[in-house]
Amino acid sequence: MKSILVVAAHPDDEVLGAGGAMARWSAEGHEVHIVIMAEGATSRDDSRDAGGRSGELQGLAACAENARKAVGAATVTLENFPDNRMDGTELLDVVKVVERHVEQHRPEIVLTHGATDVNVDHRMVHEAVLAATRPQPGHCVKTLLFFEIMSSTEWRPPASMPAFQPNYFVDITDHLPAKLAALEAYAPEMRDWPHSRSIPALEHLARWRGACVGVAAAEAFAVGRIIA
Repeated sequence: MKSILVVAAHPDDEVLGAGGAMARWSAEGHEVHIVIMAEGATSRDDSRDAGGRSGELQGLAACAENARKAVGAATVTLENFPDNRMDGTELLDVVKVVERHVEQHRPEIVLTHGATDVNVDHRMVHEAVLAATRPQPGHCVKTLLFFEIMSSTEWRPPASMPAFQPNYFVDITDHLPAKLAALEAYAPEMRDWPHSRSIPALEHLARWRGACVGVAAAEAFAVGRIIA
């Protein structure tokens, strides 16, 4: 049994990026842990007021718990970094939180955001995970993967920065229903078709990523590091 850690910026990112893979790995008997770094609500306000959004934050926490159940993950932990304002946080403070979860769960596999996402919190979490999983002798993390998040990853024009180029695929044919159920748990965060963060678009993406590698449905990742 492997310990697997998914570090996501916002509630729903964990499912958008790796919901099917988490469902598959959980069904195979691995222990999947989810950490969500930012609270996911206050970016709508002129200044951060988490207290004024307490009801919405509680709702997002309930969504995260229901999504966890849908994919079979062992735990989900919500941290409290400011939504879409993480670039105003000292990177070391973010790194230390990720390090704490790595030390707690001792994961062999870690998944997080790629470096080229438009969303600034995604990029901050990416940098923090890189620092927290740096390959020191004897470190537990052997595989580091970056996922794609619709309405952020694909919004980065290739002329701005190199586009997401997946080279690691997980067959989620048997677990796509679990991913779609987890997305339904995040219904308040989903958008209507043809928005890329709509459930039909995300099912189309899974089908397309699967077709790219000859299976019915897949999730695609970019390899940060694999130690065999």
